[in-house]
Amino acid sequence: MPNPASLRDSNTAWESLFRAQVSVMRRLQKLPEFKELSTREYDVLFNLSRCPSGSSRLSDLNQHLLISQPSLSRMADRLEQKGLVSRAADPTDQRAVLFTLTEKGAKLQKAIGREHVKGIHQLIGGALSEEEFKTLLELTTKLRNYVDG
Repeated sequence: MPNPASLRDSNTAWESLFRAQVSVMRRLQKLPEFKELSTREYDVLFNLSRCPSGSSRLSDLNQHLLISQPSLSRMADRLEQKGLVSRAADPTDQRAVLFTLTEKGAKLQKAIGREHVKGIHQLIGGALSEEEFKTLLELTTKLRNYVDG
């Protein structure tokens, strides 16, 4: 196990990581693919698309998002009104509700996703070498795994 970082080093690294993410997100939000849906709405569709069962409770989905449960609930209502998600009772727990991408939602998620990947590449692809991107992936994965326990 590595030696623990100093208070200053861990804080400086966190601030740098956070500021880099804010800078990237501000630029991504301005891309044309996010005219129809916000980046947060897209994030909901993206996370639903990754669910092995194809469905998720909001409380489970919320573990992957940076919005409050009440905000996610309102967003799910809006996405349902747009015909992008559907809701149904959880067959294993009738008190719970499962959200699923509709065909329209899945198509929109894939279309935005294709453009989103291109936008990310155009935005940050030239910033680091292939080896540096591999190192960044290793470090962010290690950090996430450590924090998630």
